[in-house]
Amino acid sequence: MTAHAPLHVAVLEDEVMLRERILLPGLQRFGFDVVGFETIAALRAHLELRPVDLVVLDVGLPDGDGFSLARALRETRPQLGVVMLTSRAETGDRVRGLAEGADAYLTKPVEIDLLAATLHSLARRIGTTPAPARAPDRRWRMSEDGWCLLSPSGGSAALTQSERRLCRRLFETPGALVSREQLIETLTEQVHDFDAHRIDSMIHRLRSKAHARCGEDLPLTAVRGRGYMLTPQG
Repeated sequence: MTAHAPLHVAVLEDEVMLRERILLPGLQRFGFDVVGFETIAALRAHLELRPVDLVVLDVGLPDGDGFSLARALRETRPQLGVVMLTSRAETGDRVRGLAEGADAYLTKPVEIDLLAATLHSLARRIGTTPAPARAPDRRWRMSEDGWCLLSPSGGSAALTQSERRLCRRLFETPGALVSREQLIETLTEQVHDFDAHRIDSMIHRLRSKAHARCGEDLPLTAVRGRGYMLTPQG
């Protein structure tokens, strides 16, 4: 796994509609190279041919259970990130899942941006060596791979591809006005066909996501009729 290569994610979920209509396309929107499987056997066969960085797995599966699989993966592939995604919400199940080797335990239904943020956070933990202690960065910033918005207190919000491009443009000139026209040019080559009101909607969603996931207000100011200005230091 390199700093800027797409993270390879395997999703093991036997509910076809959930896997094919929600999880796979949803995670692709957040920058993951994702592939889905219905059975443990299919996942194992894939892992023999192509390694992955992260696995999202259910507990109840046609040919086994996720708890045993998590334990086996931890024993044979200790570098692999494992996230359990299941409808079992009891404390005992959570404890068992984490004890068997899962790095994170999420319950259904799950918001895709929360799952994406969990995967990105896990990838950062397992994919880098410990850095020397240093003073915390008290600014808003983007993660090294650009797929997460990080708050001064350490909160994390996963970004879609469009949000990622939007944030990169705003962070390029911190404290300076970025016009609506510049933001549109960042998002599409078809600038004349782009509905300018979509910028306002995207900014609104970005602010809401930052507050919900990071617990802080994103210091992004609207300059009426002109554009937006981001001040990372707040």
